[in-house]
Amino acid sequence: MFGDLMGMMGKLKETQEKIEQTKKRLDTVLIDKQSSDGLLKVTVNANREIRSISIDPELLQDKEQLEDYLVMVLNRAITDASNINEAELAAAAKDGMPNIPGLDLFGK
Repeated sequence: MFGDLMGMMGKLKETQEKIEQTKKRLDTVLIDKQSSDGLLKVTVNANREIRSISIDPELLQDKEQLEDYLVMVLNRAITDASNINEAELAAAAKDGMPNIPGLDLFGK
């Protein structure tokens, strides 16, 4: 019994390390989004950190339009980043979870 418990604890530690490695890798996965007219471009990483924002000078003339563009494009980029982040971390966790009879956390 204790051998199984020690094996599970080791497996959980491996899973935790795998998740941390995945988080570091997601820092390098970049998502580029832009407005439909290309006047605003943003880049975020898969950990939902903004890496760059490029604003066409035309947008600087209209504060409200710029604000609307920022909200719209950033939300799209963050949504895509969140989807990638969640899928990657779930895969890392699922691959590393010990097989505990009767406990199906992820479904099959």
